[in-house]
Amino acid sequence: MSTAAANEADAGGHELRDLVTGLGRAFGGALVFSLPMLMTMEMWELGFAMERWRLLLLLASSLPMLMFLSHYSGFEATWGWKDDLRDVAIAYGIALLSSTILLFVLGVIGPGMRAPELVGKIVIHAIPAALGALLGRSQFGQSDEEEEEEREQSYGSELGIMAAGSLYLGLNVAPTEEMILIAFRMTDWQSLALIALSLLLMHGFVFASEFKGSEATPDTPWWSAFLRFTTVGYAIALAISCYVLWTFGRFDGLSFSTALGVLVVLGFPAAIGAAAARLIL
Repeated sequence: MSTAAANEADAGGHELRDLVTGLGRAFGGALVFSLPMLMTMEMWELGFAMERWRLLLLLASSLPMLMFLSHYSGFEATWGWKDDLRDVAIAYGIALLSSTILLFVLGVIGPGMRAPELVGKIVIHAIPAALGALLGRSQFGQSDEEEEEEREQSYGSELGIMAAGSLYLGLNVAPTEEMILIAFRMTDWQSLALIALSLLLMHGFVFASEFKGSEATPDTPWWSAFLRFTTVGYAIALAISCYVLWTFGRFDGLSFSTALGVLVVLGFPAAIGAAAARLIL
């Protein structure tokens, strides 16, 4: 075998290993991110009862975020929107496959189930699974070459990462009845205390991350970091929470004050997800 042929064979083997590794990380990420929702009864019910136009809207609105995550933290390095679109399609495929297998094994779906219910239950779980598939690389480690290929994060990309973290934790708990129950039990003062606690913990994460990958530095004044990251991040968490609650119909039939209370309650885990995402990703 000539030297050129040997080099070509080595390159082909390296590409195959990278592909298998990337797909393995994607499946692992899909499982980690979707398993809590795959085993949640409210998510099963939403797959059956949720209005189909809201489900389609959630699916469509998740596409830009998945494209963003593919570019900055996908299971392989990409350098153009076509590569990102391809990886998002692969992530959706992995998400649909993993969700179908697990829902079947868990007895949530099976033969004889009507097609609309079957499709609804699979698709609603595929969204967080696709999110996890794209984050497989950051969840399960990177090679030295991949770390060198990482892109510098701008302020806008950091906000996008916080939105992704908010969406993940928001999807986890928004379908549960506990969100509404907690909001009913809390007083106005407790709601205000929860807002303050959310902001305090988010700001703590900013300093716990030691400004990793951030435009800010340890020398940045605390009030600047608070305004640019903590406050804006919390606003993003509330916006994501509001959209998720509306999508799942959790605002239906509630008064404005109660709906606002539910938003504050869900905003707490969404804010933690936004802050933690800057550490994880």
